Amino acid sequence: MRSQSETTVRKQLIELARAQRVDVVLLDIQMPVMDGLTALAELHRAAPDARVLILTTFGEQQNVLRAPAEGSAGFLLKDSAPAELMRAVRAAAAGDAYLSPGATRHVVDSLASGQSVRRAAQARRRLETLSDRELEVLALLGEGLSNADAGQRIHMSEATVKTYVSRILAKLGCENRVQAALLARDAGLGT
Repeated sequence: MRSQSETTVRKQLIELARAQRVDVVLLDIQMPVMDGLTALAELHRAAPDARVLILTTFGEQQNVLRAPAEGSAGFLLKDSAPAELMRAVRAAAAGDAYLSPGATRHVVDSLASGQSVRRAAQARRRLETLSDRELEVLALLGEGLSNADAGQRIHMSEATVKTYVSRILAKLGCENRVQAALLARDAGLGT
């Protein structure tokens, strides 16, 4: 349920956006009555052609990723230099998107994290075909152990380890033990 002050702010925001026929709006995420991302939705309803730049001290990944998804033209951190602010406003006015270097770092980190999660899930699915003993040998490959060292660790002959390695490579479709070791690492095996 909306408070009376939130309803008042929404009305003022809509009236101001329509009356001023704004081109570019700088909007803070942290505001006293409603957050900037909620205000962003209101602005888009009131002035659909207005370009909104999110300006904040809060560079959390969820806001950096959510702001463009909500329709912002860009995202700047408040510690951005004045020249950067002007570049962002000009870019938004020209219809372009703008992410400050600090915000870009968060987006890249998030994408890399998402790719790592997907890669780990894919690797774990590939390992589902392996027996427990094969997984044990693969984990040792992931540690970089030779067949002889792996055999000593798990009390198995070097020839038996070599047989397991060949079987693992075939099951996983890996050309060599390095590929298998990387797959083990991606799956989090032995970590």
